[in-house]
Amino acid sequence: MFGWTRASAIAEPAAGHPAAEAPAWPRATDAERRVATSDRRRSRGRVRTATGWLGLLIVLGFLVVAALADVLAPADPLVPVGPPLAPPSAAYRMGTDDLGRDLLSGLVYGVRTTVLVALLVGLIVLPLGVGVGAAAGARGGRLDDLLMRLSEFWQVLPRFFLAMMVIALFGPGLDRIVLVLALTSWVLLARVVRAEILSVRERQFVEAARALGCSELRILLRHMLPHALPATIVYFALLIAQVILVEASLGFLGLGDPNAISLGYLASQAQGFLRVAWWLWFFPGAALILVVIGLNLVADAINDSLPPRR
Repeated sequence: MFGWTRASAIAEPAAGHPAAEAPAWPRATDAERRVATSDRRRSRGRVRTATGWLGLLIVLGFLVVAALADVLAPADPLVPVGPPLAPPSAAYRMGTDDLGRDLLSGLVYGVRTTVLVALLVGLIVLPLGVGVGAAAGARGGRLDDLLMRLSEFWQVLPRFFLAMMVIALFGPGLDRIVLVLALTSWVLLARVVRAEILSVRERQFVEAARALGCSELRILLRHMLPHALPATIVYFALLIAQVILVEASLGFLGLGDPNAISLGYLASQAQGFLRVAWWLWFFPGAALILVVIGLNLVADAINDSLPPRR
C-alpha cells in the first residue's frame, strides 16, 4: 500500500490534465550561469572603478587647493573685507564671518593646513609602521615580542586626550599636533604589516629563495613586502582620514595652532551663529566630509583592484 501510494504521488499526470499541458520552464545551464555571474561581477567592477576615480579626483582636488592656496584665495583670511555675516553672493562666494572675513579664503587656507598635517603624519607613520611590522614579522622571536609590547604601549594611549595634554603642557602648534598624531597612529599599521608578513614567511617561494642563497633582507624586500602592499595601502588611506578628523576635532576645541586656520577652527567659529549664518558651518563641514569620503573611496578601489597575493 505504501509503495503504491508513493508511486501514485510522484506519477506523471495523465494526458489532458492541466498540469500535463503547462509548459516546462527551461533551466539555466552551467555556462549560462557562469556568464550571468561574470556579467554581474563586471558591472560591480565598473561601479567600483568609477567610485575609485571619483575618490581620486576628490583627493587630487584637495591637494591642488592646498598647493595653490595663495593663488586661489581671493583675500587674506585674517583681514576683514566686507560686512559681518554677509551671505554667499557674487562678491563673497561663501559669505563672510562675524568679523567680515572672507570665508572662501579661510576655507582654502584651512584645506592647506589639513592637508599639510595629514601629509606630515603620513610621512612619519608609513616608514615607521612598515619598518616595525616587517622587522617583527620577518625576524620573530625576541625582537617580535619586544616590538609588539612596544606597540601595545602606544596603542593603549588615548590619542585625542594625549594630544590635549601635550598642547596644554607645551602650547599649541602644528609640529606638536603632527608629532602626537604620528606617534599614536603607526601601531595598527605595523600590526597589519606584521600579520601579512607572518602569513607568507613559511611559504614555499620564500623557502625556495632561502635555498637559492638570498639574504633575509632581499627576501623581505622582494618576496614578503609585496604581499603586504594591498593591505598596507588600504589601511594607510583610512588612517589619513582618521588623522584629518582628529586634527579637525582639536581645532574645533581651540587646541590647534592659533597662527594657522584649519577646518576645525572654522567650524568652531560657527557655533554661535548656527541659526543666522548657515554658511559658516556648512562649507567647512562639507569639506571635511568630502575629503574623508574621497579617501575611503580610494581605499576601497585599491582594495578591489590589487590582488590579495602578488
